[in-house]
Amino acid sequence: MSATPRPADSSDPIRPWFEALESMGEFVGIRFGHIKPGSSEVEWHFLSHIEVDGIGGFAKLLRDRGADLRDLPRITHPAPLSWGAFVRSIPKLLGPRRRLKWKELPSGPPLPPKMPTPAVAWHVFNEEQTAKIRRSARSSQVTVNSLLLKYLDRTVRPYLADPSKAIPWMVPVNMRGKADQPQDTANHSSYVGIRVFASEGARDVQRHIYESLAKGQHCANWKAFDATRFTSPGMKRHLIRTDRATSQWNLGSFSNLGVWDADKHINAPGCEGDWLFAPPTLAIQMIGAGCVTFQGKLSLTLHVHPDLTTAPEVPAEWMRRWVREIETGFPESC
Repeated sequence: MSATPRPADSSDPIRPWFEALESMGEFVGIRFGHIKPGSSEVEWHFLSHIEVDGIGGFAKLLRDRGADLRDLPRITHPAPLSWGAFVRSIPKLLGPRRRLKWKELPSGPPLPPKMPTPAVAWHVFNEEQTAKIRRSARSSQVTVNSLLLKYLDRTVRPYLADPSKAIPWMVPVNMRGKADQPQDTANHSSYVGIRVFASEGARDVQRHIYESLAKGQHCANWKAFDATRFTSPGMKRHLIRTDRATSQWNLGSFSNLGVWDADKHINAPGCEGDWLFAPPTLAIQMIGAGCVTFQGKLSLTLHVHPDLTTAPEVPAEWMRRWVREIETGFPESC
């Protein structure tokens, strides 16, 4: 990645944190993949989280290939973006951090700093399978997001030293419509942090997410970044190293870019085929899992931070388990 200094954007409270992460040797590229019609090969693209978020990055890739995309998805949750939410969140921000330990995993080859990990796996469901997943979620009275996150949690849990522990997950939240930036592709991503217990189901996962949104945790976290964006790079690095850059330490991040072009109006040649997406992995957040539904087909992508492993067989096995969990969860009526 280029070392050329980037101009500061005073409206973006997220950018300085990813600049700090990059200065610590982290690779902060958001992973996108394109599989052309009739091919099984993935063409990988990495857009820096310093410049864009997941929705913005995907929109940029599609627009650059000729897609006519106007307004990007906007948040619909009514929680107000206020400093009050941030003040109420301070006790949690100051609370203890507890990392979970992993069982020993295959190590894989060494990887230089600021390089995308080779430990990545993906899966694309066809339109019929995607429709089944949507019906499965509907019959369970949950969102597809909650369903997929529960199955992901169940997938990685056996690889923890203590699988009975509650797993902390970061769930990004699109803030467009509440905290708009000059460029619609720029960082508009906040998050909620939830904890999932082994005994809980998809409805419990959804309850955790919705309760966090109702408390305005995503607004509080946006304001927390806003309040600290002008702290020195050294202070940001210290907060990152001590797990204080987020409201909780997270095992990983699960991000859903949502449903794109369900009516199949995008027919630019460079956009046709399947698309993949995953948020960055970080030393403070070892798993980056993402999904996007493009023209009726849901894709899953999973990659692992090199501090945990660079062995591709690890996420490959996790992806097989994740897909199996999803397909096993189909109700008989599907």
